[in-house]
Amino acid sequence: MMKPLVSIITPSYNQARYLEATIQSVLQQDYPNLEYIVVDGDSTDGSLEVIERYQHQLAWWVSEPDQGQADAINKGFKKATGEIIAWINSDDLYLPGVISSAVELFQENPDVGVIYGDAVSADADGRFLNELRFSSWGTADFLQFNIICQPAVFMKRSVVKKVGYLDSSYHFFLDHQLWIRLSRESKFLHHPEIWAVSRYHQDAKNISMAAESGSEVIRIMDWAEKEPDLAAIIGKNYHQTWAGAYQIIARYLLDGSKPGEAFRTYLKAARIWPPSLREYWHRFLFSALSCLGLGFVGKYYYRFKNRQPPAILDGQSLENWPGLHSQ
Repeated sequence: MMKPLVSIITPSYNQARYLEATIQSVLQQDYPNLEYIVVDGDSTDGSLEVIERYQHQLAWWVSEPDQGQADAINKGFKKATGEIIAWINSDDLYLPGVISSAVELFQENPDVGVIYGDAVSADADGRFLNELRFSSWGTADFLQFNIICQPAVFMKRSVVKKVGYLDSSYHFFLDHQLWIRLSRESKFLHHPEIWAVSRYHQDAKNISMAAESGSEVIRIMDWAEKEPDLAAIIGKNYHQTWAGAYQIIARYLLDGSKPGEAFRTYLKAARIWPPSLREYWHRFLFSALSCLGLGFVGKYYYRFKNRQPPAILDGQSLENWPGLHSQ
């Protein structure tokens, strides 16, 4: 039986340092029916030369000015012809066999429109940092800003087309706003296997532009409260939902080296829904210590906590996999 066509899109802009490894992590998948699209935003850092080295293996690519990441991804979505689609940013990586796994799950669960796996974070040099584990979540959970890892998400193209693709007015939580919209139309399925590597580095926009990303969380909440079905869900979980929103804002403020603002925002989350403190007490404490000039204590804690990198894929060797530092 013919395997369904899978379309993968990579949006790229001035990420030449990481782009080749991302491309290789897609092209080295073991899935036989793959359509790969690269949409570059007129990069000036050597990215074009990287793309040209692989152009004979791409279904389509372009390098031209665009209106941002969502606009680039939407270009790819509209060119894609696969039954299943996904996008992976130019600094992230797929792990071996993930496309085959996703397709098998779609075939076993024909009523599901979105499937997502777990992930692992890595630093700029490809050293593993933390496992990113998720649960089976739906609309109410996404409204509370339970975050899934975008490169570990695969979708049916028909469902994405039905909701109208990404909203290009979002630049930081464009994926999360899409998950909320998709969850209104179709079932999500979580698969507890590590599928992707999410690169964590200081140039990442959610970190380098922490205040702006926080404003976008509020935008999503304002939008959701104007949608009758979403407003009803928020109304049933008002305190948990707003605590989740404040918590994610604080997280990016802390990662963006704004501990004072992060502490105040964590405090706001704790006041509106005290049980939420169980989920982020260590970050709350770290923000407080950083305000007092004692942030080094928290850094030692995280260094101790992460002294052993995550062991993934049941010990399968990743020594020669693109973009990863020898673990």
